[in-house]
Amino acid sequence: MELDDPIINKVASSGLVTLDLEDYYHQGERVIYDLKDNLFMGMILKEKDFREFLKNHDWSIYEGKNVAVICSEDAIIPTWAYMLLALKLSPFANAVVYGNLEQLEDKLYYDAIAKINPLDYADTRVVVKGCSKVPVPTSAYVEITQKLMPHVKSLMFGEPCSTVPLYKKK
Repeated sequence: MELDDPIINKVASSGLVTLDLEDYYHQGERVIYDLKDNLFMGMILKEKDFREFLKNHDWSIYEGKNVAVICSEDAIIPTWAYMLLALKLSPFANAVVYGNLEQLEDKLYYDAIAKINPLDYADTRVVVKGCSKVPVPTSAYVEITQKLMPHVKSLMFGEPCSTVPLYKKK
């Protein structure tokens, strides 16, 4: 190779399309709402007291946040209590889920991936980027695989310079 020969970026000219799931990370704060704080003596949810709390609590503190609703105490919580919480949180929170922070992250990515138009990737060679600066749950990789597979020419995982082939249309 001569010193005057131009450097050719073979990755750029390969026709690969990189899909970075990190781009779909919701920036909103993740918080847990624990119903244990609403239990009488740490064991019982009193409907009258709970409804009074719901009426008087400042729900605007959840503005734009992503909320996972749990009860960390071993108490029987009626389903309607979670429903009432969702009703109060929903006007303010970006997302509300019943479950832990991991389940919240799954839901945020599921919702983001649902908005992707798979036809934008029709007959392309797609690399789903593997490294990211934010946590991307494995469930997001499974979801994007199912969404893209019927449309893409091929699907790979990793970085454009070093991919793991996953699927190739016959």
